[in-house]
Amino acid sequence: MTFKDYFSTQSNDYANYRPRYPRELAAELAKCCVNTEIALDCGCGTGQLSVLLANYFRKVIATDASRQQIENAEIHPRVTYKITTAENSQLTEKSVDIITVAQAAHWLDLDRFYAEARRISKPAGIIALITYGILFVDDKHCNSIVHDFYHNVLGAHWPPERRHVESGYKTLAFPFQELPFPAMEMHASWNFHQLFGYLTTWSAFKAFEKTDKFQGIIEVFHRDLSASWMDLGAPKTIAWPLSGRIGKI
Repeated sequence: MTFKDYFSTQSNDYANYRPRYPRELAAELAKCCVNTEIALDCGCGTGQLSVLLANYFRKVIATDASRQQIENAEIHPRVTYKITTAENSQLTEKSVDIITVAQAAHWLDLDRFYAEARRISKPAGIIALITYGILFVDDKHCNSIVHDFYHNVLGAHWPPERRHVESGYKTLAFPFQELPFPAMEMHASWNFHQLFGYLTTWSAFKAFEKTDKFQGIIEVFHRDLSASWMDLGAPKTIAWPLSGRIGKI
């Protein structure tokens, strides 16, 4: 099966600049489970959630269709990485306590993925789709510049699946007995260079980079944001609201 690969060419940047999920997220997911033997983290990227799940599950199997992402993944003694799609886990029937997909469910063939989830889930197993939307900078002027860039500059370059992220996955089909998603945010303390590096990992940024207008507009954006930031090495607090769907299979 082919997959929409927006991130392999920047997997090293993805590992360096993507925000970290809070440990509390993995703890809350573990509380939903009857058993905490085996977790499957699909579309794991470079393992941001996988290594957190390993604090609460005996074994974590982390899969991604991108070889480059797996090669840049964070090593953990209880995490086993595999190159395969979420729709074809290659796991045995009724073997998994929880199946997670963090910031990747909107790329999947959900009908095939849900069928696979039902096949490999233990009775009363859990499925969790996790996403985070646009960031908020704890600086009014910087936040305004970033949001204008997101909506008005990159808006037309976002893949259509991005609408599911912006809805907190409420627009995705989810045919399971739903559980409440815990209220929490991701936080980071980043300087200007870290934030700008993160922005370059956006799929819309990469698409815009291929256009004739990119160079001039990105120079203006870089100038305006750096001027508003002032001390480029000084950190500011960045927040991403977490949302998603949790259900019993």
